Amino acid sequence: MYSFTTERRTLATWVFVGAFLLSVSFVSQGECQITPLPPTPCSAHRICDNCVPHAKCLWCFTTNNCTEYPVSWLLPPASVCQLSQARWGVCWLNFEALIITLAVIGGVVLLSIGVCCCCCCCCRCRKKRRSRPDREDERVIARREEVKQHAEERTVERKERHDQIRKKYGLMSDSDHPYSKFENE
Repeated sequence: MYSFTTERRTLATWVFVGAFLLSVSFVSQGECQITPLPPTPCSAHRICDNCVPHAKCLWCFTTNNCTEYPVSWLLPPASVCQLSQARWGVCWLNFEALIITLAVIGGVVLLSIGVCCCCCCCCRCRKKRRSRPDREDERVIARREEVKQHAEERTVERKERHDQIRKKYGLMSDSDHPYSKFENE
């Protein structure tokens, strides 16, 4: 019983300490807030590695300077920098190669989606064809049934003719002839 109360006191102490630290951290964060520094202009960067991490900046190897990315254009115009000499995002990949790579990846994705859609549609069409017989299959099945029924009718007619001949010549089986029991005695 003694250990249970000790554990309870220890747990209560830890909860109190945690609440105190949490409240102190909120108060200290409120006091330490400072106004953020204004962003550095792109022209302040002198090397490519410092320029390209900023999304708004573009490094041009022809002029060796960092300029703001012309957001009014989708691609930077040749007056700003040639595409083969422009770097954006990383220094080791020029803008021209980046555009080609993204276009190829996008084309492959679109092509694979199109192929998947076509395959799914074709599989569904095949299943529909297999699930319902077409007119030709129905005709073949109906003709087969006709032939089978006609063959059964001919078999029944042949059996009747054979039975008539057997009756005529007295070759009927004993069970069919009513006086067969008395003839043998």
